[in-house]
Amino acid sequence: MSALNAISPAKLLRLVGTPKCPVLIDVRMPEEVEGRLFPAAILRDGISVSSWGPAYAEREVVVICRNGQAASPGVAAWLRHHGVDAQILEGGVLAWQAEKLPMIAVDALPPRDGEGRTIWVTRARPKVDRIACPWLIRRFVDPEAVFLFTAPSEIQAVSLGFSATPFDVEGDGLRWTHRGELCTFDTMVEDFGLRDLDPLARLAIIVRGADTDRVKIAPEAAGLLAVSLGLSRMFDDDHAQLEAGMLVYDALYRWSRDAFEETHDWASHKGRRKL
Repeated sequence: MSALNAISPAKLLRLVGTPKCPVLIDVRMPEEVEGRLFPAAILRDGISVSSWGPAYAEREVVVICRNGQAASPGVAAWLRHHGVDAQILEGGVLAWQAEKLPMIAVDALPPRDGEGRTIWVTRARPKVDRIACPWLIRRFVDPEAVFLFTAPSEIQAVSLGFSATPFDVEGDGLRWTHRGELCTFDTMVEDFGLRDLDPLARLAIIVRGADTDRVKIAPEAAGLLAVSLGLSRMFDDDHAQLEAGMLVYDALYRWSRDAFEETHDWASHKGRRKL
């Protein structure tokens, strides 16, 4: 049973990757990070919570420290003072890791800007990979990530001018691109350290099939391709299309996690609804 104002690692894992996930704030000291970041968490200095805490008023927050005792209880108390619905992660990062739950490799993330965000750039008019990858980053890596869409000929200049990391583009020495038969979504799932999450591994096959014209590798790939092409024709604005596409991948993730064995016909609806 979780302690007062605490959430267990197992329960938090059910929220990570979904729109219902609270704001995750990691207040570990820099020397405690040890090359691994908590998924979808924002790094904050716990000592200065009185200055940044009001920005999260009326929001749900989970505060994460090394062991659930060092810093998170005090930071959560300050946040509640500011009107935040704040909990701590029971047992902290150590409990999360003890259950062999995923952490994000620090060296996989590009540099952050002055506001702590990662900045990414790719080709305009996205279809599959260029929507799937931003979804993955915002849901599992950096919820405040910024995505810039531009003409292929302008990507290098935008990258240099705004310290933006190119993804799903061709070029020598680029990390975030296709690898053989794998698409960029595969690359990100692997390099961020998320391959052991079965729902993401399942979803990656669907994205790969839709993005590389191999829809037969997963029955759902043809449907994702059709929806993606339809969205690209519904929206003239790439950012509006990204927001609409987030819902598509939220639904696919929940299917991959909870409903991939469920069937449906006229007479029955098998399986249980999960939170």
